[in-house]
Amino acid sequence: MLHPVVLSGGSGSRLWPLSRQNQPKQFLSLIGDHSLFQETLLRANALPDTGAPVTVCAEDHRFMVGEQLQGIGVANGAILLEPSARNTAPAIALAALHLVGEDPSATMLVLPADHLIEDVEAFRDAVARATVLAEQDWLVTFGITPDYPETGYGYIARGDALGEGGFKVSRFVEKPDLATAEGYVAAGTYAWNSGMFLFKAQRYLDELQTLAPGILAAARAAYAKASRDLDFIRVGKEEFAASPNDSIDYAVMEKTARAAVVPVSCGWSDIGSWSSLWAVAERDDDGNRYDGDVISVDTRGSLVRASDRRMIATIGVEDLVIVDTPDATLVARKDRVQDVKTIVDKLKQAGRQEHLFHRKVYRPWGNYDSIDMGERFQVKRIEVKPGGVLSLQKHHKRAEHWIVVSGVAEVTCDDKVFELRENESTYIPLGSVHRLRNRGTEPVELIEVQSGSYLGEDDIVRLEDVYGRS
Repeated sequence: MLHPVVLSGGSGSRLWPLSRQNQPKQFLSLIGDHSLFQETLLRANALPDTGAPVTVCAEDHRFMVGEQLQGIGVANGAILLEPSARNTAPAIALAALHLVGEDPSATMLVLPADHLIEDVEAFRDAVARATVLAEQDWLVTFGITPDYPETGYGYIARGDALGEGGFKVSRFVEKPDLATAEGYVAAGTYAWNSGMFLFKAQRYLDELQTLAPGILAAARAAYAKASRDLDFIRVGKEEFAASPNDSIDYAVMEKTARAAVVPVSCGWSDIGSWSSLWAVAERDDDGNRYDGDVISVDTRGSLVRASDRRMIATIGVEDLVIVDTPDATLVARKDRVQDVKTIVDKLKQAGRQEHLFHRKVYRPWGNYDSIDMGERFQVKRIEVKPGGVLSLQKHHKRAEHWIVVSGVAEVTCDDKVFELRENESTYIPLGSVHRLRNRGTEPVELIEVQSGSYLGEDDIVRLEDVYGRS
């Protein structure tokens, strides 16, 4: 059986301000109704003879992964939590160890969570061909037939033919300059490195033992300490951190004698920048892509994405990217969007938060939106989904007022438990032990007004939490 393994790491900083550390690009609906992560899962789930997917993700994204799986009705094979980012080779090792424990003959289809594939039939055909090669103990990667001389991707040079439309890998090439990339495309024997792989799980572990034993040792030690936490699998933190920080290309694929490549043309993109999103998106006759409330006059070749809070108007501009969110707006020339990461670096250096969090923050119980803030107050709009419950907690430096806008909220405040309905309110004094719960079938919406000397999220003392947060 084929087991999809979805790697959901990375922050997608070149798609700021929409992609941020707490909600990176794989969890965003950039094209269509589903997120890139969901599209990857649906695409893998539709392959024949395929088991439930295994997802490897950062601990901070675990609830988002679980919720997005549920949102598309795809079964959860396992959600493995990376205690720290150690690149793709250790992450895949964790998934391989898990799969071998479940099915010693498991074959892995390793997929990044943030890629777009438009021609699903071509992708399915490539997977079928790669599966045959994997049965012959090849470690297969998928090479994307290049449409143009892209300098932002690595390349794979193919060697001797292996059958099934596959080839031995001659060499992996780092991102080239333009002249070199033009030569690769003209040669017809090079492909873009997609970062997708297919091989037997045990075969990968055997190669690690030979080529990168330190990675395998750290992954084994970390997985030996695996424990269940709700729907998630936690591994040993210190043990995993001891792993070398290497990609699968560097640790295995560039060194093994059994690397194979299956070329495929499937409308692939890694959506690595706003210009690449513009390139794959449907555009109007003037070459524009609009999302949200946009009014334009004499605008050409541009991507304009409005937030749901306001309209954007453009006049007489060309080749621009304009992306608006409630707390940040990006305006850039389309040929400079690779430099968006520089803005993210400046935000980090300044100690700001706009690269980390959106104004609207998602939690396992729902979400909150910080709609106003002053020196000693903050106003939040909170939504608690049906069955959601906030932690039992207290604050040392702030008090809170809660006003219910819709739904029925169950409130705990010290030794009292009571219900609040629409247009009713309550006061949570500083230091009081409190909790909010939604026992109904409809979302609870409320306005929370905080006041005090400090309003940060770290002024939360959790006494009890059904989601296992400390």
